[in-house]
Amino acid sequence: MYDVAIVGAGVVGASIFRELTKYNLNVVIIEKENDVSMGASRANSAIVHAGYDPQIGTMMAEYNVKGNEIFEGLCKELSVPFKRNGSLIIGFNDEDMKTIELLCKNGRANKVKGLQILNREETLEKEPNLESTVVGALYAPTGGIVGPFEYTIALVENGLINGGIVKISSEVMGISKDENFKIKLNSGEVIESKYLINAAGVYADKIHNMVCKEAFKIIPRKGAYYVMDKSQGDLISHTIFQCPSKLGKGILVTPTVHGNLLVGPDAIDIEEREDVSTSMEELEAIREVAMKTTTKVNYRESIRNFAGLRANSDRHDFIIEEAEDVKGFIDVAGIKSPGLSSSPAIALRVIEILKECGMSFKANKNFNPIRKQVHFMELSQEEKNNLIKKNPSYGRVICRCESITEGEIIECIKRSFGNISLDGVKRRCRPGMGRCQGGFCGPRVQEIISRELNKNMVDITLDKEDSYILTGKTK
Repeated sequence: MYDVAIVGAGVVGASIFRELTKYNLNVVIIEKENDVSMGASRANSAIVHAGYDPQIGTMMAEYNVKGNEIFEGLCKELSVPFKRNGSLIIGFNDEDMKTIELLCKNGRANKVKGLQILNREETLEKEPNLESTVVGALYAPTGGIVGPFEYTIALVENGLINGGIVKISSEVMGISKDENFKIKLNSGEVIESKYLINAAGVYADKIHNMVCKEAFKIIPRKGAYYVMDKSQGDLISHTIFQCPSKLGKGILVTPTVHGNLLVGPDAIDIEEREDVSTSMEELEAIREVAMKTTTKVNYRESIRNFAGLRANSDRHDFIIEEAEDVKGFIDVAGIKSPGLSSSPAIALRVIEILKECGMSFKANKNFNPIRKQVHFMELSQEEKNNLIKKNPSYGRVICRCESITEGEIIECIKRSFGNISLDGVKRRCRPGMGRCQGGFCGPRVQEIISRELNKNMVDITLDKEDSYILTGKTK
């Protein structure tokens, strides 16, 4: 019996999970994949938006700004990379500048701090590698960049050490309710809880409809990206947007917290909820639009392409509410952009809703907000030497592209929630994220997983279940 069950271990579910472990509650988070942060939370623009564009009075506007203010402190507690690099929304003509003036007015009404409209010279002074055709920009200094999957994983890890329960590879097959909710999993196990939080991303309408009458529909929106090598990372220092359209914030060019450059996404509404494929036509179209921002990016330095799905709904705002027909069932759905930015504030709102539902809260006096992770190359030389003396594995570099040590890899394997995959290690501490994309370090990481978990090499997957890398020995 749990007090609260959360379905979906993306950034929103993870934020709610950690927030609930601040109280003396039995909390479980349920994820159908073999790891957390496997949907939109691992494939997005990694932007903490300032909050200038959501419509005044919406939940998107309120929680974006509140979440932005919370983010930096949370990342410090969780040892997650974050940088407040600021955003520029650039214009190329008078019509664009009128849009920028409206965005500035909207942002100020949303209580976004520090917004400024820049002229051409001021814009190019901040970003000299923009195209000379730019005529001005909106500058939002509170915009930031983050490691989104590192952040989501850290939230769940911190919730786990504070008493929460994590169930991965646990797909919800059915939900019923009498006095409590009964959640049937693919394993045959039935989980019982007093309250249920639906944070299932692109499947949120399916989970809702298992026990409630239909109230909304999720329309997945796919967006593809280029990840550029670190040789391109210094071209741009701010997150650069063109003026937004009805489909979203448009093609952006942004540095990442790890020194790469990200270009994308497009926006294509699709029906298939697992389609994260990319195509040459898609990527060429993204490149063509991005060339309007800057022609300085060398696309021959692209090291990876990927696509992610946004949980766009048939409503114009986030859906954060108790279901009308099933008491205690709380939807947290349609969390498209700025969902990542809003997630800390969304979690606080869910706590308020649970209180309104009659749930009692008593503080967990043993709650520990700190989750530490060693980033070896960021340490001083003295700190490195001391760490290696204590644990020689930190003196062995496994991933040369990203300078990741064996000690860091072992640390993240020990903190993982189950049978960690090769990409699960990659998302946690970055071996394989560099130019060679794991071509050299991948087999060595496999060996370390095999050794640390006492598993056969052939049982280690690349990413999701059944994505086996090896089939057996050749000789």
